Amino acid sequence: MTDKAIDFAKMDGLVPAIVQDAVTGQVLMVGFQNEVSYQKTLETGFVTFWSRTRQKLWMKGESSGNRLRIVDAATDCDNDTLLYRVQVEGDGLVCHEGTVSCFTRPIAINAMAEVR
Repeated sequence: MTDKAIDFAKMDGLVPAIVQDAVTGQVLMVGFQNEVSYQKTLETGFVTFWSRTRQKLWMKGESSGNRLRIVDAATDCDNDTLLYRVQVEGDGLVCHEGTVSCFTRPIAINAMAEVR
């Protein structure tokens, strides 16, 4: 990973960090990073987030063992969103609800809606 100039100014010091399984391509979760958690991620090779509710750093898997080891990383064209492709350590259950992905709740979409 190379240190890119991430634009933390757009969203009050935070950027979304999307976590994707490097093998399956499944999106596992989305968290937020500030400059400190981003630097910690670069230093350790494991995704570290900024908890907006607890106002502190947290490394995913620090208590469950399901750490997110980075395979590769990228930023979007505006340098204000991060994508981490990871290998999950532990039992692979990333979500705090005990599932592989946090994205488990389907939303019904009216496929017949007119596209404008």
